[in-house]
Order: sequence, then structure tokens, then C-alpha cells
Amino acid sequence: MNRHARSLLLSLAAATMLVACGKKEDKTPAAGAADALVVVKIGAASPLTGPQAHIGVDIRNGTQLAVDDLNASGLMVGGKKLKLELIAEDDEANPTKATTVAQKLVDAKVVAVVGHFNSGASIPASKIYSDAGIVQISPGSTNPKYTQQGFKTTYRVVANDDQQGPVGAQFAVQKIGAKNIAVIDDSTAYGQGLANTFEAKAVALGATVVAREHTTDKDTDFTAILTAIKAKNPDLVFFGGIDTQAGPMAKQMAGLGIKAKFLGGDGMQTPNFIKLAGDSAEGAMASIPGLPKDKMPGGKAFLDRFKAKYNAEVELFAPMGYDAVFVIAEAMKRAGSTEPAKILAEMPRTSFKGVIGPIAFDDKGDLKDGPLTIYAVKGGKWEPLEIVGGPPVAAAAVAVDVAKDAAKDAAKAVGEAAKEVAKEAVKEGADKVKEAADAAKAAVDKK
Repeated sequence: MNRHARSLLLSLAAATMLVACGKKEDKTPAAGAADALVVVKIGAASPLTGPQAHIGVDIRNGTQLAVDDLNASGLMVGGKKLKLELIAEDDEANPTKATTVAQKLVDAKVVAVVGHFNSGASIPASKIYSDAGIVQISPGSTNPKYTQQGFKTTYRVVANDDQQGPVGAQFAVQKIGAKNIAVIDDSTAYGQGLANTFEAKAVALGATVVAREHTTDKDTDFTAILTAIKAKNPDLVFFGGIDTQAGPMAKQMAGLGIKAKFLGGDGMQTPNFIKLAGDSAEGAMASIPGLPKDKMPGGKAFLDRFKAKYNAEVELFAPMGYDAVFVIAEAMKRAGSTEPAKILAEMPRTSFKGVIGPIAFDDKGDLKDGPLTIYAVKGGKWEPLEIVGGPPVAAAAVAVDVAKDAAKDAAKAVGEAAKEVAKEAVKEGADKVKEAADAAKAAVDKK
């Protein structure tokens, strides 16, 4: 082999070695294997279609915002960087569909679930999550049975109906003086449960339930029920159900000339109720678990960010959905693991300061010291009247706001009364001037 051939072979060998070395280096991550993202799936279940979709989408958006925030923060668990992925499913507010959705989420290997919204969906779905050992945190189910089944996997970040119903009854009987009450429910686990606890407390406080009626969560024509109720002459009508029924009900009450006050629970305390009821919404009242959104510790910032991301106002339980995701993330951090069993083991030790306020759970999975707020529609908006439970500072702030509004109303009333007095005085003065002029004219004519 001549000198030129040997040189060529050596050059080719050197080039081959360089390429091989380059390929070997490319296989090594620049930042190290520890920085590789681990995808962790979190489930969400709520009605995304149908009459209650606006509430379900609100919850889904709240949970998605939390997932985005945690991903942006560089969430680390057990020395690994996580990327959370939200798997959102539509349960259609249907108990049967809810069990199908629950099994689908379990099969998708989610590590925890935020859902469902309706108690009628959460209760049957909870057995499936329990069998799989997966944490379920409901952002809106209030029926007491949900956490009373003995499952270690069931949690909620709202007060339940054993708290909400009696608070509504106390307000109705003791604050607004209701004596004869008609009670209607939508035959769901939520609506019927809330109405039952309301009725029991109202009767215990001395009120008379003059009518107890049932409808469904699909009906929108309540003429027959309301006509029967009108004959009983109640001074208050209580409805356990959702805004899609409560709105038409309020409008039909006005159309039938029913003068009774209208009170409901959290299912009707939405902007959609006001939209559906129109002018008939004015004066309607509702209780809801939680603080007023702008009085929540992280409320204002959350509302602003939610509006910026979705170009929509919060409907109802988006803050609860947001905090539920963070509660799950905190449990993962404490466990140092994303395994469902280890997340579940950490849930009883939850102590988290969320958007809605302090979050901790009792031995059933219920929110400890969950506050409730009573609202009324005033000037086309839901305005808080009082807070029961929760931080005293929030209750005091609402009391001050209510007092200011009352003072403004009183000043306005005084102003209107003063105008009327002035009008009468001017009219009376004009009449006297006319009388004097007439008398003078008569005296001149007589002369």
C-alpha cells in the first residue's frame, strides 16, 4: 500500500471515530436525567354538556388553571420534575354516566380526581375510586352521604348540607321572619338532601311548612306546583335545585302574582340564575358554601387571572377546583411520590392555605370549619348579606358592606321623601298663592 493510500485510510478512520463520539455524546441529556419531565395525570369530572355545563366548565377551567400554574412553577416531587396533565371528562350530571366516567379515569391511570360537581354523580362514582384507591376531591358536592359511606378516598372542599340547610333555615326564620314556608326540591341527591335539612331546621325553629313539592332537574314549567303553592299563601318559598330550574321558577312565581320571598342553595347562586329570571331575580336569596369570592384570601387575584385566561367571570366553584389540585400536589410533595396509595396516605395531614382559605379535613373527609355565605340579588347582582363561620374578619367586612349599603338606601329614601315633601310644599304654596290671588280679584270685582 502506498503512502497516499495509507493517509486516506487514516483520515477515514479518524472521521469515523469523530462521528461515533458525536453520536455517543448526543445520547446524554444536556441537563442530566434528573431533569427529565415525568407526566402525571389528574382527572376532572363534571357536566361539560347539557343544562349544567356552565357550572361544570367553570370547575374544569379552575382545575386547568391550577395545573398550568403548577407546571409553570416547576413542580418537583421526589427529586423529579413533574408535568401535570388534566384529563377532563363529561359526566353530564348523570349518575349512570358518572360511573362510566369514573372507570374511564381509573383506566387512564390518573393519580387523583377533582370531581364530581353533583352529589348524585359523586356518590355512585365514589365506589369506583375507592376500589381503585384513588383520591376523589369534590369541589361542589354537598350531600352528607358522599363522605359518610366509609370510603377513605372521599374528600370535599365545601361545607355540606348538614351545615348549609340549617343556616338557610335560621336566616329565613330568624332574620327575615318567615313563618309559613313552601319547600320544593328537584328530586336529586343534592336538591332533596338540602331541602330536607332546611325543612327540619325551619320546623324546629317554629315555622310551618305549608307545602312540600317535588319536581325534576329537567323540568322548566312549574305552573302546576306554583299554583298549588299560591293557594297556601306562604311568605317564603325554598328551592333545593340548580339555577336552570330556579331561574324559570322565579319568573313564573312573579307571573302568578306570588309575593313570597324566594330562597335557595348554592345551585342557584350563579350569574346564570339572574340571566334566566330577569327582573324577577331581584330580591331572591341563596346560601352557598364558602366566602364571597372577593373576600376569599386569594379571591381577587384568582378572579383577575381567571378572567384574563378565559374571558369569563367565575360562575360558582372554579376556586374550589383550583384549590383541590393544589391539595393533591401538596400531598404528592409530602409523600415524595406520585403513587395513588401514597398520595391517599397523606390526605388526612392536609393543611393548606388556598384561594378559598384554610383547607383541612376531618376524619370523614369533610372540610373543617367551612364557612357559608347568604346572598341576595340587588341591582341585578348577587350581593353578600352575611357570613356564617370562617374567618371573623371576612364576616366583619361583609357586615360593614351591608351596613354601608343600608345607609345609602336610607339616605336615598330620605332624599326621595324630602323631594316629595318639597313638591307638596311648593304645590301647597302655589295653591295658597292662587287662593290669595282669587280672593284679591274677588275683592276688586266686588268694589
